[in-house]
Amino acid sequence: MATPIFAPMLIVPNGLTDVSFYTKAFGAEEIRRFSNDDGTIHVAELSMNGATFHLHEQWKTKLVSPQKAGASTVSVNIFVDDVDAVVNQAVAAGAKITSPVQDFDYGYRQGDIIDPFGHCWQIQKKI
Repeated sequence: MATPIFAPMLIVPNGLTDVSFYTKAFGAEEIRRFSNDDGTIHVAELSMNGATFHLHEQWKTKLVSPQKAGASTVSVNIFVDDVDAVVNQAVAAGAKITSPVQDFDYGYRQGDIIDPFGHCWQIQKKI
């Protein structure tokens, strides 16, 4: 059996053409994009240091964007070398802080943000 690889798919609102938040905030690299006839994004595949994730437009299933749902039911957690720098970079790219960066007694430095599309991210480092 192959080793499982976790590749989250984040649902974004229909009609988007710009997902540069992820390259600006996290240094993600866009690997490929599948566009609709009108130039909007159907699927964008991105990578952060070899970790793949997908952005997919909302479609006729139970998967909807956090904006449409009015909430997010998941947090995407990433480990980085400098939590403060990444959170600041994400805020400069359009994110909002939902929990400021701080050290926790369980051995992690963490900060929480919400991206412009409503997805929650926890930026963290083991200390």
